[in-house]
Amino acid sequence: MKKFLTSAAAIAVALPVFAQDLPQANSEWFAAGQAHINAMLARQANTGRAKNVIVLVADGNGVGSNYATRLFVGQQMGKLGEEHILPYETTDWSSALVKTYNINAQTPDSAPTAGAMNTGVKQRFNLINLGGDAIHGDCETVKGNELTTFAEIVTGMGKSVGVVSTARLTHATPAAVYSKTANRNWEDELPEGCTAQKDIAAQLVDRMIDGTIDIALGGGSRYFVAKGAQTPNGGAGHRKDGVDLLALAADNGIQYASDKAQLNAADMSKPILGMWTDSHASYEADRPATEPSLADMTRTAIEFLSQNEKGFYLEIEAGRVDHANHAGNAARMLRDGQAFAEAVALADELTNDEDTLIIITADHEHAIAFNGYCGRGSDILGLCYGVSKTGEKHADKPLLAADGKPYTVMGYLNGAGSLMVKNEDGTYTASAGRPDLTQENATDLDYLQQALIPMSSETHSGEDVMVYAKGPWAHLFDSTIEQNVIFHVMHHAINAE
Repeated sequence: MKKFLTSAAAIAVALPVFAQDLPQANSEWFAAGQAHINAMLARQANTGRAKNVIVLVADGNGVGSNYATRLFVGQQMGKLGEEHILPYETTDWSSALVKTYNINAQTPDSAPTAGAMNTGVKQRFNLINLGGDAIHGDCETVKGNELTTFAEIVTGMGKSVGVVSTARLTHATPAAVYSKTANRNWEDELPEGCTAQKDIAAQLVDRMIDGTIDIALGGGSRYFVAKGAQTPNGGAGHRKDGVDLLALAADNGIQYASDKAQLNAADMSKPILGMWTDSHASYEADRPATEPSLADMTRTAIEFLSQNEKGFYLEIEAGRVDHANHAGNAARMLRDGQAFAEAVALADELTNDEDTLIIITADHEHAIAFNGYCGRGSDILGLCYGVSKTGEKHADKPLLAADGKPYTVMGYLNGAGSLMVKNEDGTYTASAGRPDLTQENATDLDYLQQALIPMSSETHSGEDVMVYAKGPWAHLFDSTIEQNVIFHVMHHAINAE
């Protein structure tokens, strides 16, 4: 990470002659601004061919969620928070705004957004890797609408492919690497009479058997085991067709890891399928020591895939950022966001900028909101404190709303934390008033941020997300782009002359 120049001598060297006599020239803020410009001027476009491509997706981590993560991580380090720089926010990275809408949806779903990044075309709500003529839930529209994925393209070039997620491996974002389906929810079961495709879990095993996917790490073992049978993770299988996909995988030389110890002991010369939980992996705040972290999975996947001299494609998803937002639980969301930042830093450390294109992005944003005129350093999970007249840190007292009660910095426009009251007849009415809040209440791990509209699960937002990139052809990420352009940068990078 580049450090800003702050000493008087450095300022004099860094500033152009015309700026040295300005009254603000001795300000650290002025020096930092000039240092940023100098770093940008020194950047050189990498136009070599990308041997490797890594896409790291923090699901649901739009501009607002990323802002909150930046403050949270900085505050954990003892900073006020706003000044912190996440690993992918330095001048080493190119960036752009990304429009996330689906063909038929203003507010997007994770399946077609991930599909757009893996195929180069926007897709329909709740579908994965099918063309615009396919219809959600209609199996008959699958045939003839299948799209070629980036994984299939690089496999044809002799490269290896991996997928890592803290969600189920059959969930929307990881599934977009290898599957094609008319319904993202057909994870282990299809409608009666549907023969145009297999369920998503079966597609993953098929792609591992045929060599398209070489390593897959995440959660979701229940969808690979027959209903009533025990999973390797100690739970119950979910498949109504009675098929044991894990036995099929083992018969084809694919090894299985059910915890961190087994993953660490895996034979790096054979394909690896690792799942630590029956459903999604644990939130980072709740993760047991037996379960690998996102960084652990990232390290194993990169080391495994790097054995291929022709290179690899790896998609890494922090899926539970999205789930905590849906729950209206910012405390868990931010801890998973922090884990994602650590995985990014590790992926960058383990690879070479000269031959590896690393892309950091999100599939969509959430209905997240930030309240009040908060002073610097207000705990991003806590109450909004006033702006101090002196110094930088916030004033000593929290701000009060018109009802005379404090409020948190973060909130959601809808979700389980709604202040609307559900009546016995199922209708909702406004509550008598907001409950009093303390800093201790607001920063509790299980606290649900206050919301306006009552929803059992908070929704996505159509707001733009960011994309950051470094490595070959990363400079092509600029301005405001459609989400499917991400694929086209990757495709250009691996084929550059």
